[in-house]
Amino acid sequence: MKLGIIGLPQSGKTTIFNALTRGNAPTNASAGRIEVHQAVVDVPDPRVDKLSSMFNPKKTIYAKVTYADIAGLETGSAKSGLSGQLLNQLNQMEGLILVVRCFENDRVMHPSGSIDPLRDVETMLTELLLNDLIAVERKLERLADERKKGGTDKTVNARQTEIFEKLHKTLSDNQPLRSVEFTHEEQKELSSFGLLTRKPILTVFNLGEGQPAPDAKLDHPCVALMGKLEMEIAQLSAQDAAIFMEEYGIKELSLNRMINLSYDLLQVQIFFTVGEDEVRAWTTHRGATAQESAGEIHTDLARGFVRAEVVAYDDLISLGSMNEAKAKGKLRLEGKEYLIKNGDIMHVRSSL
Repeated sequence: MKLGIIGLPQSGKTTIFNALTRGNAPTNASAGRIEVHQAVVDVPDPRVDKLSSMFNPKKTIYAKVTYADIAGLETGSAKSGLSGQLLNQLNQMEGLILVVRCFENDRVMHPSGSIDPLRDVETMLTELLLNDLIAVERKLERLADERKKGGTDKTVNARQTEIFEKLHKTLSDNQPLRSVEFTHEEQKELSSFGLLTRKPILTVFNLGEGQPAPDAKLDHPCVALMGKLEMEIAQLSAQDAAIFMEEYGIKELSLNRMINLSYDLLQVQIFFTVGEDEVRAWTTHRGATAQESAGEIHTDLARGFVRAEVVAYDDLISLGSMNEAKAKGKLRLEGKEYLIKNGDIMHVRSSL
């Protein structure tokens, strides 16, 4: 899982990155350079903590998400297409986080001269859409040239032309491509094209201390947090952070919600393996079968899959032990086509 953090200049996106990763990446990137900072973050999950206390394993491993602090989007940059360097970075991301400035700071001027979060959201979404529109128009031009010259596969050309005309209509109607349902064949056709509005998006409103969140009605998930304050808390020791949060009346960091929203954004879910050696959270896509999910643990487990012993997290916790879950019929044997549910605890029986 890899999410790219982007935003307009002076939006505080690197502050958000540092808060998420407990890091200290510099907030003043060199002009004209794209400096990418990356870090892997544990996904906060009280279920992991509960399972760890139950099994007392040698290792406890949380699910992970990778964040990349990429670059500021310049207003109007998409009119000629985003730079190749920036596009290359964005195309590697499975989803995008748009950081939007809400805080006031007289020493750090907003590039548009005023603070207007909803305007900035629209600006960034428009930049991404225009970039896709330019890319689709260029592809349609190349397909038309190929038809004139001949010598190319007419069936492939016709199929791609139909798909890209569909994309062009959507983008021309000012709609992102993530609003379109694609067939499996269309998704395969588009997999090699870096179309940014196909990627899921999470907007983060970066608030000043004590500032209320804007009243935003977006067509995608959003979260509001006090980036600078949460960065300062994240960089404290656990004991000092607890004291600080109590003093300010903060019950939970919004960062935790943001991390969990990041997981939801990519339509993934978590299942667990447990034992004396290790309690671990694993990631699989929603709708994955038991055999597919076994492959997330190790490819050999998928190849040699025989059966999976499965118990729901809630059942295990309420009954208190695997033995009790088995006695009550809650520990089940499932075949390779069983659809894993979020929170399932699985042990794979394999022939290899």
